[in-house]
Amino acid sequence: MYDDNPTLSGIRKEIDEEKQGEVFFREQTLPEGGGRHFYIESYGCQMNFSDSEIVASILAEVGFSPTREVERADLILINTCSIREKAEETVRKRLRIFDQVKSRRPGTLVGVLGCMAERLKAKLLEEEKLVDLVVGPDAYRDLPALVSTAEEGDKGINVFLSREETYADISPLRLDSNGVTA
Repeated sequence: MYDDNPTLSGIRKEIDEEKQGEVFFREQTLPEGGGRHFYIESYGCQMNFSDSEIVASILAEVGFSPTREVERADLILINTCSIREKAEETVRKRLRIFDQVKSRRPGTLVGVLGCMAERLKAKLLEEEKLVDLVVGPDAYRDLPALVSTAEEGDKGINVFLSREETYADISPLRLDSNGVTA
């Protein structure tokens, strides 16, 4: 896609395919059993992986900690875009698996983040009923409020696009200690 752009000659944008579906996790020392946990899988473009780090930072501010174990999560998120091939099919499969986790663990919330969330919100929320949250890429700051809304039994939805949102004041939680994410 980027290779044929004459304004970007010599620049190649490559996404390591092995990173697709990678679970966000940062080692933390936490008291046993303390706090709520979130689980994020990222698919799609590199921006989604970066956005997952921003989301992790926002969730950490309100007391969530990352987990690699989906069965332990109070909040399960899948961050994806609709540009990558097979992304929609993969996300639907994962959401069906997360739905099974929800049935075993009542109270667990499932959400879709990113541009696919914006495009498929009605289908995911109303037709398939696979998610509790649908959050577009410019609404991550609203995630704590949307989680609260979903915990009260309503659907948490914000897919409005913003010309101003940059998340410049948020320090992303990096996947590893040296700050490298890909």
